[in-house]
Amino acid sequence: MNAKIPNIVIFASGSGSNAENIINWSKERNCYRVTAVFCNRKDAFVHTRAERLGVPHFTFSPAGFRDNSIIYNGVQRTLTDVLSELETDYIILAGFLLKVPGYLLESYPERILNIHPALLPSYGGKGMYGEYVHKAVIAAGEKESGITIHLVDNQYDHGRILYQAKCPVSPEDTPETLFEKVHQLERAYPEVIEKYIRG
Repeated sequence: MNAKIPNIVIFASGSGSNAENIINWSKERNCYRVTAVFCNRKDAFVHTRAERLGVPHFTFSPAGFRDNSIIYNGVQRTLTDVLSELETDYIILAGFLLKVPGYLLESYPERILNIHPALLPSYGGKGMYGEYVHKAVIAAGEKESGITIHLVDNQYDHGRILYQAKCPVSPEDTPETLFEKVHQLERAYPEVIEKYIRG
């Protein structure tokens, strides 16, 4: 008898390139199933990507996310009930900027993963995302940067590190060129998720 394929839900806030990579990987490898994408911005491009890839996508407000109260298919629900209905096994943060509330950490202990565009524990914490990270790395004169994939706990960019990859930072780098270097490393995310889920 075949083992059940784990269901994952993606939380994103922006363009959704990592979300797209994860969805495509899941379809090619059949190692996990992406059942939905949730976003805290109606205008984020991740909705367009999810639509194109045939994955249901939903928006919640930051306040609703914090209070476990969202509008789902036109009805007010708790997010935890919706995730349970989707038979969610893991939550994957892909460029998601809101702090994960305690009720989700309790419901999914060691089953929420995040990717951060720097080598944690450096350059993490509130406000450290996107170009702000790359500007800080360059301003500090660092010789290398990279990505960190980690479990999520009750602090920003903190939980147990699962994977890191590095890239050089040259004196000529700008936040834009460093973004591109780091972005290339982010392609590892779908595989790291698969390996973690497989144990």
